[in-house]
Amino acid sequence: MPLGNWDEIRTAFHVARLGTVSGAAEALGVHHATVIRHVDALEERLGVKLFQRHARGYTATEAGRDLLQVAQATDDQFTQLIGRIRGRGGEVTGDLVVTSLASFSPKLTPVLARFQADHPGLVVRYVTDERILRLEYGEAHVAIRAGTAPAEPDNVVQPFVDQRLSLFASPGYIARRGRPSGEADLEHHDFVGLDGPSRAPFELWLREHVPAERIVFRVSDAGRVRDAIEAGAGIGFVSCWEAERTEALVRLFETRPEWSAPSWIVTHVDLHRTTKVQTFLKFLKEEAKEW
Repeated sequence: MPLGNWDEIRTAFHVARLGTVSGAAEALGVHHATVIRHVDALEERLGVKLFQRHARGYTATEAGRDLLQVAQATDDQFTQLIGRIRGRGGEVTGDLVVTSLASFSPKLTPVLARFQADHPGLVVRYVTDERILRLEYGEAHVAIRAGTAPAEPDNVVQPFVDQRLSLFASPGYIARRGRPSGEADLEHHDFVGLDGPSRAPFELWLREHVPAERIVFRVSDAGRVRDAIEAGAGIGFVSCWEAERTEALVRLFETRPEWSAPSWIVTHVDLHRTTKVQTFLKFLKEEAKEW
């Protein structure tokens, strides 16, 4: 039994990637009824449900995610092949999905904007999420990950930059509680930290050097730490990139190597050699020399 034509598979791929029929229809330039017809026909032919339908859109089932993994690589490879046939093999077009922690945004967003400006046929999709997107399912072309080196099979992992952090407080907190005179004075201050386990070097340092009862404000993700510090809840770690953008934070100490978090560029082996990914990686590495 044939798997189905490429139009149906490509349609299902876009539904899985975007999560809605309307989003897939816009990306493909077709009517939403065509999207529904393609998905229904493919599911009928395969004899499995590729999506769970719900009020907010479509979520891929396990079978749908398997299809997405193959379709992402195939779609990019077809795009590259068509470009070569038409004499435009060096062009960078279509979607480029990049994911990172939100703390990378101050540096990464301008790079992505400049890269898109250099390639007008490109649509950049920048996903900042604590959740690790699965490259093997085509959820992103390039991931910037922090911490220990990723070890998933079939990924290409390259060392990137160290993300520098330091301890910051708000002017309001300093006016109310004073500024720590040194590391020995930290036990007399209030702190903001992550709620739950974390292997981040700075978080491990905080829990080793500050009594647990002094971490009085705990948040669920790193993006909210800065908000709490700015609100005067306590002292906490913020990336120096983020702190550069606001006057609402006061650096209390110079950054230390033990607070830094290494980062990694991660791509999937199926997409690593495509023109689009290779062109972006070259651009990103060159830009990051200034970071």
